[in-house]
Amino acid sequence: MTALSESAPTLVLDASTSNGTVALFAGGRLLGAQGVTMGAGKEDQLFPTLQHMLGLSGVHPRDVGAIVCGEGPGGFTSLRIAAALAKGLAHGAGCPLYAVPSLLLAAASLPDVPAGEYVVHAEALRGERYVLPVRRYEGGFWRPAGAAVRMAAAMLESAVPAGQRLAVLSSPFAEDRALCMPAAECLPAARGEWRDRPSELNGWEPLYGRLAEAQVKWEERYGISLPDAPVVRS
Repeated sequence: MTALSESAPTLVLDASTSNGTVALFAGGRLLGAQGVTMGAGKEDQLFPTLQHMLGLSGVHPRDVGAIVCGEGPGGFTSLRIAAALAKGLAHGAGCPLYAVPSLLLAAASLPDVPAGEYVVHAEALRGERYVLPVRRYEGGFWRPAGAAVRMAAAMLESAVPAGQRLAVLSSPFAEDRALCMPAAECLPAARGEWRDRPSELNGWEPLYGRLAEAQVKWEERYGISLPDAPVVRS
């Protein structure tokens, strides 16, 4: 398996929140970045945005050397859209697909946080938060310091000091050190083992964090469990 190299054109996309983001790198240089509004009732703009970015940069889709997709956890529908697009592009270009933790990508958007241990947390509904422990290093890059979990917001508030909490988009707490959001253009600051090997196109699915509400209701109605999808353990 080949580790991620940003020397060839690299497309990056994340749609774990309502604020999607895409970026294009080549030769270690950022060629373009743009935000994309996601959510129910929104017209899908991820693919048109990527097409426009490639056209402006003069990069043909077949020349893309790697795709990096935010793996979640986060919004079910938008994660599925991004994952399907990333897998299709990687298949068409014949290039590897890498899955970056979306919460790590959010932390990487904070350039002024001192080196140290932190937790990034995001809305998980039902009074819960998605939580990823991370560490920022003196060189300005971030790595996961553990696995992503889902926990009660009250438990997170009592267990982690406000100065170590980094909230994605918003926070239910009175004080957090900073607010952040996944930003595709901040990929160079997001390090970790996810860079060491690409994901299998046939088997990879994003981390949804919890089962889709529609699936939960269907299973309750018919008393049948559908095949498991990747979810963050609680």
